[in-house]
Amino acid sequence: MFDGASRRQTSPKPTKGRMRIHCLENVDKALQFLKEQRVHLENMGSHDIVDGNHRLTLGLIWTIILRFQTKRTRNVIFAVCRWSCSVKCDPGDDVIVRDSEQLAEWIQDISVETEDNKEKKSAKDALLLWCQMKSAGYPNVNIHNFTTSWRDGMAFNALIHKHRPDLIDFDKLKKSNAHHNLQNAFNLAEQHLGLTKLLDPEDISVDHPDEKSIITYVVTYYHYFSKMKALKVEGKRIGKVLDNAIETEKMIEKYESLASDLLEWIEQTIIILNNRKFANSLVGVQQQLQAFNTYRTSKMRANNQKVYTPREGKLISDINKAWERLEKAEHERELALRTELIRQEKLEQLARRFDRKAAMRETWLSENQRLVSQDNFGYDLQAVEAATKKHEAIETDISAYEERVQAVLAVAKELEAENYHDIKRVTARKDNVIRLWEYLLELLKARRLRLELNLGLQRVFQEMLYIMDWMDEMKMLLLSQDYGKHLLGVEDLLHKHALVEADIGIQADRVRNVNSNAQKFASDTEGYKPCDPQVIRDRVAHMEFCYQELSQLAAERRARLEESRRLWKFFWEMAEEVTFINCIAPFGRLPGAFFECVFGGDVTGAPVVSRAPQEGWIREKEQILSSEDYGKDLTGALRLLSQHKAFEDEMSGRAAHLQQTIKQGDELVADNHFGSDKIKERIQDVQEQWAALERLSAVRKARLQEACNQHQFQVKLRPR
Repeated sequence: MFDGASRRQTSPKPTKGRMRIHCLENVDKALQFLKEQRVHLENMGSHDIVDGNHRLTLGLIWTIILRFQTKRTRNVIFAVCRWSCSVKCDPGDDVIVRDSEQLAEWIQDISVETEDNKEKKSAKDALLLWCQMKSAGYPNVNIHNFTTSWRDGMAFNALIHKHRPDLIDFDKLKKSNAHHNLQNAFNLAEQHLGLTKLLDPEDISVDHPDEKSIITYVVTYYHYFSKMKALKVEGKRIGKVLDNAIETEKMIEKYESLASDLLEWIEQTIIILNNRKFANSLVGVQQQLQAFNTYRTSKMRANNQKVYTPREGKLISDINKAWERLEKAEHERELALRTELIRQEKLEQLARRFDRKAAMRETWLSENQRLVSQDNFGYDLQAVEAATKKHEAIETDISAYEERVQAVLAVAKELEAENYHDIKRVTARKDNVIRLWEYLLELLKARRLRLELNLGLQRVFQEMLYIMDWMDEMKMLLLSQDYGKHLLGVEDLLHKHALVEADIGIQADRVRNVNSNAQKFASDTEGYKPCDPQVIRDRVAHMEFCYQELSQLAAERRARLEESRRLWKFFWEMAEEVTFINCIAPFGRLPGAFFECVFGGDVTGAPVVSRAPQEGWIREKEQILSSEDYGKDLTGALRLLSQHKAFEDEMSGRAAHLQQTIKQGDELVADNHFGSDKIKERIQDVQEQWAALERLSAVRKARLQEACNQHQFQVKLRPR
């Protein structure tokens, strides 16, 4: 099989024998031969083939078919490229392309090179290229692979029609009738071309035809048509050789005739020139010399035709001078061509450098455009600030990259200055780089503006958050139920509350500024919005509501503190009255429950106010006033009665003040003061104590009066 496939005498010779060792040796020779032919075999050994591994055996057979049966299809590539790409072909190739079809149109995207007989284009690609070249121009035929491009049968019919248009009326074929097209092509190939029918229409008219089967069958088409073309080429060669031979025979005959005449003329002329009999006179010799000069500058034929004298400007000397100029021009042209060749090579290198750098710049610019098109700034101030720092880093990177972009533009400018032949493409790509660069700068600037808007909005939101936290703290203070445990405590709370109100007033400007800044982001105008304007308006409205609520709470607390101050002032004044009553009560102490009412726990549940100093003073006065001393004599009784009258006068003065205090308490009750119940109790207790004091005062006055009367009676009864 290798002898027939490779067409060489160096194929391995099998070892005779049927033993396993003989089989292994023969398979090793075959595999070694394939390696020498540069056929890549992976994970395959002689034991796999001898042991009957079907998968590896079939793979090996297909590799051999692909390597040797389709090898000659690569000659198409080499023959085409010899015409268009100056690639040297193997002299043993039996396919030669002489026609001047527009092959460059089909191979412009294919790079075929040879180096030590190593082809960069595989046989499969070469066969695909051959099919594309032959089917070019046929409607409904587009061969780009060896699977789906052949399902409708149009490609097979196009190949047959290209070489044998007499067999097929291609215009009558329809792409939709795939079964008929396939059957028609297979039958014609078998009947008229002698190609074995390796496939059936059912094998091809499927979703995914077998690629290897189609390649194997198409290779038979190529072999047949390449041989047919080779015969035509050989016929043309033979005809041309015969024409050249006949023309050569005619030229030989003409040359021999002219050479004979020339030689005969030369012999005759030599005899004449060898004659040394000159004229025996100066004139005669001069005439002979002139005749000789005329002979040298003239052309005479051997058939004794008239001497031809060239016209002025076409003399031999003119021709020699022209020939010298021609050689000089040739030399200068050679130098110019070599210089231009070097320049063009440098320009091509510069163009490749430009393309390489332009591709890198385009990729970098496109990636950064995608990067700066993303607005993943975050949803809080910290995230936006981090995004700002990242954006600044991106700006720095892009600014530093401008030098590289300018380098690409400088290369393009140099190519333009050197009048590079493909300058239109270079200019277009340069303009594309400039467009990408300018667009990136626009995106970067727009992203900076969007980022600044987001940063400004987040700062406004952060300021709102600080204000809301402050208002929450102030709200907790204003909602406190501590309105003072005594009059001095209330005064202190009022002073602190004044400071809070001043702070609230100062925060009013801050709230207005924040709301004003937030409203700038809440407009419904066209353009970028860092946030939904309705969300901003809702936050502004909420902060306004909270501030109004805080102001209202401050006013309410001030009112409560003012009421608390009135209450404790009332309690203080009532306590003074109670202290007076207890201090001057002449007939015993008032009930201790009254002191619990006046100085006991306040309406807020505060601790009991300390009253130890007042009780000590009251007890001291009680001990004095609780005395049963009504005077031991008339003078003493009169003195006590005078003191009691002074007490009554003081009580009269205190009564007006007590009534004024009670009136203030009644006003607090009428105003629905929060301590109305305690106020009523204390007013009632004070009135009861005052009434008791009046009764005690009346009783003591009566007893003092009786004591005076008794002492006066005793004085009258004393003997004189």
